[in-house]
Amino acid sequence: MTTRMLIDARHPEETRVAVLTGNRIEEFDFESAEHKQIKGNIYLAKVTRVEPSLQAAFVDFGGNRHGFLAFSEIHPDYYQIPKEDRERLLAEEAEHAEEEAALRAVAEGEEDFVGDDELGETLADDLAGTTHEHGHDDNDDDQDDDEFGGVTEIDTSEKDEVATIEAGHVEDGFDHDGEEAAESATGSNGRQHRGRRRQGSGSGRGHAKEADELRAKRMALRRRYKIQDVIHRRQVLLVQVVKEERGNKGAALTSYLSLAGRYCVLMPNSSHGGGISRKINSATDRKRLKSIISELDLPKSMGCIVRTAGLQRTKTEIKRDFDYLARLWDEIRERTVGSSAPAMIHSDSDLIKRAIRD
Repeated sequence: MTTRMLIDARHPEETRVAVLTGNRIEEFDFESAEHKQIKGNIYLAKVTRVEPSLQAAFVDFGGNRHGFLAFSEIHPDYYQIPKEDRERLLAEEAEHAEEEAALRAVAEGEEDFVGDDELGETLADDLAGTTHEHGHDDNDDDQDDDEFGGVTEIDTSEKDEVATIEAGHVEDGFDHDGEEAAESATGSNGRQHRGRRRQGSGSGRGHAKEADELRAKRMALRRRYKIQDVIHRRQVLLVQVVKEERGNKGAALTSYLSLAGRYCVLMPNSSHGGGISRKINSATDRKRLKSIISELDLPKSMGCIVRTAGLQRTKTEIKRDFDYLARLWDEIRERTVGSSAPAMIHSDSDLIKRAIRD
């Protein structure tokens, strides 16, 4: 059946987009002039309160309500610890990540692994890492409700999927690839790996299990710290919205950033390599795309995912998209240096552009 995208932007107060298969509506999204989507936007934010009981922080990013930032969504670069300790932590994580990536590559080759490489894709809902909302009684502490708009908590003890390499990607209503990321994005900053595997050799499953154990070990490295010991009030962070404000709940945030392009998702502060969209199942295609990623001028501090849209694209087209995202990241950094928190640093595309892109 024919798939069509219908865009209604005749009225300035509201834009609507629908994706149809035949006469059946598969996707629908809208954006009004009164309420613009902030999911995917990047802000320079200031910590207003650290909550040890939640292992999370509330931050002022310039929104209607203060945002919620789980400890698992805070990059170690922001930890207020001695430089030597931070470098040691990052080095240990990188070592475990490399071993994990190697094991997953072996598992993929031996049993036709269909997963998210060493990354999860979805910056967004996945990026937020399956966000769990704990009930916040409207009758409890009205003052906190007024100040923070309720509490949207994220379960830091167990995460499901990630949105990006080690972080996540920004996902929107039309991200059929789930990168978003990025997808997400998301990243395994605290999230558990859920790769789908076809029937294969026992050794392949064994390697995958070892990789899962390494991931758990890597995540355990950060548990030696508590948020109240390494994050302080008035501290400035660069964060991205992974879940919209809802009712009296503030937006969910992450410091693992994700920039979505047409064919790639760039994770500027997720250093654990590159990956391929999990929706690309062909071993030949995955091998070709991995070869393209390996030839990109990718700094050690960055990660990159090739989206499903890049499947039939050439190396030149993918590299051009990556270069665009790299330039965008440079602009974001320059804008950050000249800004004071709270401030919006980067706004994601509007609904029409996102729909066409994703």
